[in-house]
Amino acid sequence: MSDFRVTAISKLHAEFSVPGDKSMSHRAAILGGLSNGVCTIRNFLPSEDCVNTLNAMKALGCQVEILEELPGYGPVNLRIHGQSMKLSPPAAPIDCGNSGTGMRLLAGLLAGQTFTSELFGDASLSSRPMGRITVPLAQMGATIETLGEKPGCAPLRIHPATLAPIHYEMPMASAQVKSAVLLAGMFADGKTSVTQPAVTRDHTERMLASFRVSTRTEGNTISIYGGQVPESCDFTVPGDISSAAFWLVAAAALPGSRLLIKDVGLNPTRTAILKVLTRMGAHMTEIVHQSEGEPIGHIEIHGAALKGTTILESEVPNLIDEIPVIAVAAALAEGTTSIRNARELRVKETDRITTVVDNLRAMGAEVQEFEDGMDIQGGAKLHGAVIDSFGDHRIAMAFAIAGLFAKGETVIRNTECVNTSYPGFAHHLQAVLAHRSQPADFNLPTVSRA
Repeated sequence: MSDFRVTAISKLHAEFSVPGDKSMSHRAAILGGLSNGVCTIRNFLPSEDCVNTLNAMKALGCQVEILEELPGYGPVNLRIHGQSMKLSPPAAPIDCGNSGTGMRLLAGLLAGQTFTSELFGDASLSSRPMGRITVPLAQMGATIETLGEKPGCAPLRIHPATLAPIHYEMPMASAQVKSAVLLAGMFADGKTSVTQPAVTRDHTERMLASFRVSTRTEGNTISIYGGQVPESCDFTVPGDISSAAFWLVAAAALPGSRLLIKDVGLNPTRTAILKVLTRMGAHMTEIVHQSEGEPIGHIEIHGAALKGTTILESEVPNLIDEIPVIAVAAALAEGTTSIRNARELRVKETDRITTVVDNLRAMGAEVQEFEDGMDIQGGAKLHGAVIDSFGDHRIAMAFAIAGLFAKGETVIRNTECVNTSYPGFAHHLQAVLAHRSQPADFNLPTVSRA
């Protein structure tokens, strides 16, 4: 069991890069494995979640060569030999670990295969709802058993099926559900369409285009024709803005700070965090230096006195991963921040509404909990506390950031989970703490190679 021990800083002047984007690393492994040739994937996220998806593609017959690996973490540059849409039966059930993204995307991929497969995960993943994907996949003709102790939960046993195209009206905004149906649609004969109630992350559509798979978007409806084989290509994964969000909040809430995060993904379906922090008073500049496919660039942020804000309903789907650390920013701001329409937080790795509320209160913040969100009255002086992450990586990192502003020591328990999305976070945190009072810029290592 590992802990973070954090005390307050007075300066944050730094520039660095964050690890590769988690969402894109999952998709790159899957589409590379489906492609018609050899794909080189660079800056792959060597997190437990993404490595599990990579291992799943290996179990389905894809050969993977590791070109560069970070000791203690995993591959960052690799070569995948695609199987031209012809996957092999796995010899054993496939372990998705803690990853809801991995399980849901793989379920879409496996729904139309000619063999039986099984997906399982850890206790947290086994408690998360899978009906949101099994329902539309069943409409396409898939036969999926949910074998979990809780109804509708993993493990998933997926039987051979011939899929038919559908037009699916999503009841909730979810990039994972949209992506699962589109991946299944690649194995159906005809046009499969998904209509989403609000715009969600479009990494799947963009990456399909990189692999020369044609999709069509009309308003909130995305369509794909089955039978297309992805063309092999090389793909560089940009830095993960959801990982950058923790340091963006730390810099934004500390007047006089300056932070430059380099080579991060600036996909407009992922940058709601930048709009929220700007609205709260942070001074920020985006510099896009690559716009083809996935936009990539630098973010420079200067800290200021923050003020509370209202998180808009339209922002929530593309802000769901950042809400825990936004709640920390809200506690450090003047005035009230209101977060609603975020009920989805209750079925993440933990119930992130209750966990955020309880942990903020433990540090001295004034918070009111609602079924679909919370109100945070900012301005109270935070104090150190012992915080349990409950095995949730985003809770662990969000409250490590809170500890940088609290009087006394903050101890975050159960931080091994951070490696599911941000290997190297502990190194960045220690570098920030080591330079707590130095005004000069410094470079942070991404992940230790020692």
